[in-house]
Amino acid sequence: MPQAQLADVSIHYQLDGDEKNPVLVMSNSLGTTIDMWAPQVAALSQHFRLLRYDTRGHGQSQVTPGPYSIPQLGGDVIGLLDCLGIQKAHFCGLSMGGITGMWLASAHPERINRLVLANTAALIGPPENWTTRVDKVRQEGMASIASAVVSRWLTPEYAEKHPEQVAYLENMLKATPAEGYAANCIAVRDADYREAVKKITAPTLVIAGAGDLPTPPSEGRYLAEAIPGAKYVEFAGAHLTNQQEPERFSNAVIEFLQT
Repeated sequence: MPQAQLADVSIHYQLDGDEKNPVLVMSNSLGTTIDMWAPQVAALSQHFRLLRYDTRGHGQSQVTPGPYSIPQLGGDVIGLLDCLGIQKAHFCGLSMGGITGMWLASAHPERINRLVLANTAALIGPPENWTTRVDKVRQEGMASIASAVVSRWLTPEYAEKHPEQVAYLENMLKATPAEGYAANCIAVRDADYREAVKKITAPTLVIAGAGDLPTPPSEGRYLAEAIPGAKYVEFAGAHLTNQQEPERFSNAVIEFLQT
């Protein structure tokens, strides 16, 4: 799989779709990989040059010494775009990927066309919860948190009917390097973009999930109100709406980006 060697990190990425189409960058959530977007690839790659990547410390990207910061993770996106000769792109990020998108759109507006912020928040707290999680994975490994964390990614009713999907997501989380995960937890813990998002000028779509506990709809509504002209849509799912409602998610993204 392709690797982009940036200044201090090797980033794993995957391109799909016609190279003549507009580029859409997809940024994964904490503890997942580019494979979290598998349900969207077929639909989105018909309309866009899809650029998925593993956030630093995840999947096949390099685990560099932590802690990390959101500007550092956003800088990786800028570096990846530069490496691939892409001047400007649409950006879709979920949860931690969404926070990366907030930084990109506020700090580097010249690189972002349209922005999709899914199941995310300008501040995800409380900070002590993140510190506790960091300590746990460092001491006990990723398997110690997998079941509890993934239980918040899908609604209980949906998870009960799709045990194979739950197992798939748990395995993805368990395979995430503990140190990479911990370093990214600190990046999320220390991120506060409640003021910065007010400066975003890119047309923005905010997607929330009615059953999302980590980033509830109230956080999505805050983003939609704080970002000038942002649109808001609420799905029935939990934290990974793209996994629970893949077709609706893909259609919402396509419709918004082609407006």
